[in-house]
Amino acid sequence: MLNEKVTKLLNNQVNKEFYSAYLYLYFSNYYVEQGLNGFANWYQIQAQEERDHAMLMMQYLQNNDETVTFEAIDKPSVELTGNLSPLKEGLKHEQYVTSLIHTIYAQAYEVKDFRTMQFLDWFVKEQGEEETNASDLVKKMELFGSDPKSLYMLDQEMGARVYSAPSLTL
Repeated sequence: MLNEKVTKLLNNQVNKEFYSAYLYLYFSNYYVEQGLNGFANWYQIQAQEERDHAMLMMQYLQNNDETVTFEAIDKPSVELTGNLSPLKEGLKHEQYVTSLIHTIYAQAYEVKDFRTMQFLDWFVKEQGEEETNASDLVKKMELFGSDPKSLYMLDQEMGARVYSAPSLTL
């Protein structure tokens, strides 16, 4: 059995990961409305990844005979005001998710739950990649987004992204 606090934090994270997927679908829809289908694709895939993260955490809880609890998923409250807006909000959100993962890790460390720490190692690495990708997108949009030809090329680049399921095994 897992520590009660660790279990509660993991359950909270399941719901936060589903919220992340929902938020990224919101961003994807925004880009569809702007005619930037490549950026929409990028966030559609991002949403799939977040859903997978939630499923991995659910499976970890289930594998440890813990009950998974589901909460309501909040409607995204961010107002999107331009092509850069979802990217900046995405970076902010990834930084927030990183802080949540670190909180779970710290609690697992405190109670010497080495198995959960090992499980979370992949998420710690993943969040580093997520923040780098989000930051890179912001920089690219800031550099090239005001030029229509460059924006077109960026959109094509984002459209080339394909989904790849996580390689974490439990």
